[in-house]
Amino acid sequence: MPGREGHGLHQIGCAGRVTQFSETEDGRYLITLSGMSRFRVLREVTGFTPYRRCEVSWTGFERDLGRDETDHGFDREAFMNLLSRYFTARELQTDWEGLQEADDELLINSLSMLLDFDPEDKQALLEAPCLSTRRETLVTLIEYSLRGGDNEEIMQ
Repeated sequence: MPGREGHGLHQIGCAGRVTQFSETEDGRYLITLSGMSRFRVLREVTGFTPYRRCEVSWTGFERDLGRDETDHGFDREAFMNLLSRYFTARELQTDWEGLQEADDELLINSLSMLLDFDPEDKQALLEAPCLSTRRETLVTLIEYSLRGGDNEEIMQ
């Protein structure tokens, strides 16, 4: 879907609710959104607005508004070990106790949003049809990053 100024839209997006808002001393705004439900873009609505508008369909994303998902194949210990290696390699710090206590869906979805992946990788995480697929994609991205990703100087 071609967009304004040559920027295309992905077919799947996410509606969010503003849960936090603040202004910095230098005039920037820090806005926190909580994802509510994914949607499929049917078409972009034309007209004079300072933002893009689309007609969307919520069909196929009913699970987003339902009960918490579970991932029966989730090996939390192995995942946390991989995550620890990633945080060490990237020199990141976190509240490990909080991560251990988070339920599977919150842990996987939060990391999918917060970790520093390329926009296309984050889109793949958003488009994952279920929690187990999202977790598998997240693990693949972390492992790829640990192997050096696209940086040929790191890869051996």
